[in-house]
Amino acid sequence: MARLQLEFPENQFYFTTQLTVRITDINSGKHLANDSMISMISEARARFLYQFGIEEVSVNDIGIIVTDLATTYRREAFARDALIFEVGLMDLNRYGGDIIFRITKAADGDLVALAKSGFVFYHFSSSKVCPMPEDFRLRFPGVNSIEE
Repeated sequence: MARLQLEFPENQFYFTTQLTVRITDINSGKHLANDSMISMISEARARFLYQFGIEEVSVNDIGIIVTDLATTYRREAFARDALIFEVGLMDLNRYGGDIIFRITKAADGDLVALAKSGFVFYHFSSSKVCPMPEDFRLRFPGVNSIEE
């Protein structure tokens, strides 16, 4: 069975934030639980969007929705570990793209996980996927685009 492989170009990371593993994020194996990692990835994504002035849902009722999430774990994280989330973009298309994450331990730089979250722009009033707003693409001129 093929295992998931995630590789990201270094020049596609645009934002860094730090989150601390809480005791409530720990599972029975005494390390960071998968569901808590997903919540931390969501928080890092929200901080990234906020930093670049991108509203989760605009006044025009257009926002970003997650379409998929892939995560590969390299190392355990434990309660009170400070984690650095590097966040970026790649593979933009007409409707969305991928938000990428590299998660490392602040103390020693050890790689904890890599993740990639697909997203599309969505018009909530009509419940339909819509084209990416041009001002979004302009905020990230160095991000690659892929043909559909």
